[in-house]
Amino acid sequence: MANITERLIKSKSGPDEGLSEQTVWDDAVPGFGVRFRSAGKPRFLFQYRNRHKRTRRITLGVAGAMKVEQARELARELYGQVKQGKDPAEEQGADRQETTIAELGERYIRDYARVHKKERSADDDQKNLVRYVLPSIGRLATKAVTRQDVGKLHHSMRDTPTAANRVLSLLSKMFNEAEQWGLRDAGPNPCKGIRRYKEKKRERYLSDEELGRAGKALVEYEKKGELSRVAVAAIRLLIFTGARRGEVLSLRWEYVDLENQRLNLPDSKTGSKTIELNTVAVDVLLSMKPSDEGFVFTGKVSGKALVNLNKPWGEMRKAAGIEDVRIHDLRHSFAATAAGQGNPLNVIGKLLGHTQAQTTHRYAHLAQGPLREATEAVGAKLSEAMRPQLRVVK
Repeated sequence: MANITERLIKSKSGPDEGLSEQTVWDDAVPGFGVRFRSAGKPRFLFQYRNRHKRTRRITLGVAGAMKVEQARELARELYGQVKQGKDPAEEQGADRQETTIAELGERYIRDYARVHKKERSADDDQKNLVRYVLPSIGRLATKAVTRQDVGKLHHSMRDTPTAANRVLSLLSKMFNEAEQWGLRDAGPNPCKGIRRYKEKKRERYLSDEELGRAGKALVEYEKKGELSRVAVAAIRLLIFTGARRGEVLSLRWEYVDLENQRLNLPDSKTGSKTIELNTVAVDVLLSMKPSDEGFVFTGKVSGKALVNLNKPWGEMRKAAGIEDVRIHDLRHSFAATAAGQGNPLNVIGKLLGHTQAQTTHRYAHLAQGPLREATEAVGAKLSEAMRPQLRVVK
């Protein structure tokens, strides 16, 4: 017996030498265990004896896709049913002993999301799976899940409509893949017919006065040291280009074409992408000591990319009095400035790298009336708003 923890699971690379498998039982919840095998990931299980004194075993989920506390809570619930004289395995039916949603989720992440989706999208799927799906329907058999099961989960998330809709999309894709893999009979997807919640699009743009305060906060923050200077430069590039955070943090010098004033990104959220650079954006890059290779914005470890702007941006926006502004809102501010100057929506869409016109249409109400001219005008406007505080360190 032992107390099953995340640390215990990580420490077990496999069963003891000479054994084909090993099961460790929890000392907190009777019947709760985790099985380690020579091949494959550890699996949580619940074992009990029914009223006929027959030993029954239920697979709860896969370690990694499911957290220990989530599995323990499921085991505790099943143990309570057994104490009441119920037989959980029998009540679930034989088909529920087949591939569970937890097992389907593991395969979906491994064989579909990590192969066909961007890394961040796959990470989001993994988080939604662990946070919402597994605690609710993780132990159900893939073949047994009904629209009522999915609808109940979706309804339970009504206070977070955006997250609820993302979970619904995730499950819909999982069930489609399950059908392709022969894990579910052909037929209506359990997600079909469930009405999505309305999502309120957030629109937060920085005013000229707010940009001025942000410029002052950036200047003050970069005085703290080299890492602060790098973080400030990355944020400035976000402001002056409207690029996504991931595009800037993963930027390598081999993608930078200073002569033609553009960034040639081999991959982004929408595929390969070219970002036109205005003069102030070029100045930011020149301040970073251009090289032939390597990351433009490096972190604490030499040669490694700066991975997070949350802390520096949090401190700077607090100093500037704009604590409700997210890093992604800098992209909105770039687009809003471009629209306010009368640039056509198709030009703004190209500057931002949008592949669909409706994505850019959210800025239509800001428009009053060619690519390099547009980005130069936007950069000049943003730069002017941040003066006299703006100072690019070279």
